[in-house]
This record gives sequence, structure tokens and C-alpha cells, in this order.
Amino acid sequence: MSFASDRVTRTLPALAAGPAEEPFTILGWSEDMPRDTVWNDHSHPWHELLWNERGASTAMVGPRVWTVTPVLGLWMPAGTLHSGSATAGTRCRATFFGFGTMAPLSPVPVGVVITPLLRLLLDRLADTGLAEDSRALTEAMVLDVLTPSGRELLVQMPASDLLRPIADAVRGDPGDQRTLADWASHLGVSARTITRAFTAETGTSFARWVAAVRAQHAVALLSRGWRIDAVAEEVGYRSASAFGVAFRRTTGLTPGAFRAP
Repeated sequence: MSFASDRVTRTLPALAAGPAEEPFTILGWSEDMPRDTVWNDHSHPWHELLWNERGASTAMVGPRVWTVTPVLGLWMPAGTLHSGSATAGTRCRATFFGFGTMAPLSPVPVGVVITPLLRLLLDRLADTGLAEDSRALTEAMVLDVLTPSGRELLVQMPASDLLRPIADAVRGDPGDQRTLADWASHLGVSARTITRAFTAETGTSFARWVAAVRAQHAVALLSRGWRIDAVAEEVGYRSASAFGVAFRRTTGLTPGAFRAP
């Protein structure tokens, strides 16, 4: 483990998918992050459900960046190389599923809605005094209710020299108001060239990509207790209502669903 100013870097190994030395069905992990924390590229032999009890974190697989929250978790298949980060104050949780104890929820990372029932079951499994038969029943219920969701806070990062200045600027300041035409003029190319590049590299349009980046940043602020109107202004919307419409279009949920109590 290394420190850079207030940031902690944790180094974990890259392990292939396979059974653990001590077989298990479901195990849980939780930790409060006193500092900003970064995890290197690593992989686990077991499947993993990433979620948070408090705050927002990120998980990265190649150019894809997911935001993980108490509402939206992320299924990470065994053996998938990924990295991550969490801001200070986040309470991270992960649920590990023993390789071979279940059919994989998905062969690729996929969003999972942390429903009240799923959270209740996972909290119950965190009780170290739970009787063996009760644990087995609870594990079976988790496997029954655990389902992939079309909802996820995902941004596909472009990598070309053409789009990198745009990506860096928008991720550095999600409130950046420059339009597609503004960027075309700034970079000395046509708007059509940028549009084609965004579609090819991210699978979406410039406008939708910006909206996704804004949604990820907004969730991080909402999880820290920011007011919705303040978040709307920070990520570049003229009103809370306009922000709400764009946020729902991107995530399928309202901003209030992510606001810390």
C-alpha cells in the first residue's frame, strides 16, 4: 500500500477464475474509506457484487467506467481484470460468490439494482452469529433475487487523440457548456467528424456521452448530501427540473434516489 498526499493506493493480485482454497457460497466485505483510495488492476477467482452502504465509488474495466452507489451495484465476473477508486467517507461493500456455486449472473460486468430486499438479505449474511441453516436459506434467497439490470451508471471512455481533449475537459468540469459545434471549431474539424468518432469509440452520441459523465458526477455529489439544485448548477444545467429530466433519461431513476439522507 502506498500514499500520495491524501490518496491511498492498494495493490491486489490478478487471479484467474476458479474455486477458492476454502470453499464458500457467499462472503461479505465492508470498509469505511478514511482517505481517497485507488485499487490497481486486479481480478478475483470468485464473482463479486460491488455496492456501497454510503457514498459513491468507481469501477473500471478497460475504457469502461461505472459509478457504484447504494442504489446501483455492479456485478463483476470472476477473473475480470478491473481497477477502482473511492472517495474519503465512502463505506464500500462487496459480496463475493464462490466460483462454481452458482450460474454466473452475466459473463460481463453488469449493473444490479440494490433493492431493499436484496440489501436486507446481504445485511443478514453479515451477521457472524447466523445459524448454519439460516445462512443457507438466506444465501439461497440472495441467489434467487439477484438479477441483472438495464440500469447502470456507465461511461465508455474515448481514447483517440481527437476525442481525448473533449473527454478530459468534460470529465474535469462536467459543467463545461461547449457544444459539438464549439468543439469542432476548437479542434479544427467538422462536427460530423466528431460525431462519427464518438459513435465509433463510445457507442453513443456526443450529447449522450456528456449527459452520462454529468450523471456520474452528479451521483457522487448527491451521495455527499449536496442539494439537487446545487448539483444541477455544478454539472451544467440551468434548473433543477432540466437536470432531473436529463438525469432520468440517462439513469432511469430520479436524482433523489441517490441523495444521502
